[in-house]
Amino acid sequence: MKKILVSSSNADVINTVRNACIKFSSFFDPIICPETDEALGFIDYELPEIKVLDFSSEDIDTKRILASIRADPWLHNGGIIAVVPNPAMAQKIEEMKDHNILIVQTVYAFKENFERLLRILWSNQKFLFSRGMQDTVGGSEKGSFVCGNDPVDIRLYTSFLVNYLFCSNRISDDGRYALQTSLMELLTNALEHGNCEITYAEKTAWLENGGNMLELIAEKQKDAQIAIRKITIEYNIGKESSHFTIKDEGHGFDWRARLNTTVTDEMHGRGMSLSRSLVTNLSYNEIGNEVSFDIENLKNASNSVPGIMVPFKTVSYKRHEIVFKQNDPSNDLYFIISGRYGVYADGKLISVLTPADMFIGEMAFLLNDRRSATIMSAGEGKLIRIPKVSFLNLIRSNPHYGIFLSKLLAQRVIRQNRRTLELSAQVDELKAQLDQNI
Repeated sequence: MKKILVSSSNADVINTVRNACIKFSSFFDPIICPETDEALGFIDYELPEIKVLDFSSEDIDTKRILASIRADPWLHNGGIIAVVPNPAMAQKIEEMKDHNILIVQTVYAFKENFERLLRILWSNQKFLFSRGMQDTVGGSEKGSFVCGNDPVDIRLYTSFLVNYLFCSNRISDDGRYALQTSLMELLTNALEHGNCEITYAEKTAWLENGGNMLELIAEKQKDAQIAIRKITIEYNIGKESSHFTIKDEGHGFDWRARLNTTVTDEMHGRGMSLSRSLVTNLSYNEIGNEVSFDIENLKNASNSVPGIMVPFKTVSYKRHEIVFKQNDPSNDLYFIISGRYGVYADGKLISVLTPADMFIGEMAFLLNDRRSATIMSAGEGKLIRIPKVSFLNLIRSNPHYGIFLSKLLAQRVIRQNRRTLELSAQVDELKAQLDQNI
């Protein structure tokens, strides 16, 4: 069961969440925090992936809560549903371009849409896991989303993919910006110009007259044939790069004429050129209702460093340089910034650690034991070395990091137990086959 932080004193917002969660009582548990300090404490100690932050509650310091989350994005990730009192505030929040905010809703829209949002969040929960808590990191993952002609769906699915790739250490801050911008631009094109058949000239005239694009989209969907159209987002997240395809059900367009235009300050029309400058291999199918692109994955490097570890010394290693030896005292904990590190026990290579593993030597460090293996750098790399006394003092002043580390280690134990069971089942199957052949 996942806990949902509801930082609100607004009865409408609170009741909306409670009523929706009744229908998902096996999956979600709403925690109501009507005070700022209470909400901050919950965020630090529970690390909730889903946070409802109510900007309509004037007695809650939403700026302080957002600042706390931004202060350590390595730890506080997931998604924020921002609830605002009016469309003007919604526009202001959108312009912040905060990567943690999944969607912005007025109180009225929140009451209408939250149950649907909750259903989407549950169906795609793996995309909101906290950093380091994914069952599989670095493997190949394929899948797709299908959404209607709804900007809310587009924003949610874009946030899912961007947050997931960032929190699983596949993209850097620059990569996050490139992917977020490209997905939003190309999906918006698929919605407006593809499914809704809004021409460039029609959109220009609408905007020049002060029109709202949501209203024009709603007007277009009065046509039953347009209303039933869907947008498909396919993703293939690989080890070296990730591939995305967006397909609408419109009639296509002359993409060649638009793709080579330069980025300008016009009201619109920049999406394709901007996306082409941010990603690789951007291409359309012949008729123009399908576009694909690639984004390079981060290789052997961490995209961010935990806030409490920033003050400590970064140590650079060269190829085949020893970090520590088997049976050495465990005086330091190491956070992996970049590189690959061989783990040798009794002279035999038993594993290779990368930034996806986050730490080196945490078990011996926490158990106050000697090193169980020798660690050697496979190539050039960087580690943050944290002395034991300093780390313990940090945990005392930042106990939520101790909780996170405990969760991380527990997750590793669960994965190891699962692998052990799988290996045991394979051995039993092999024995059964051998017995049949005797």
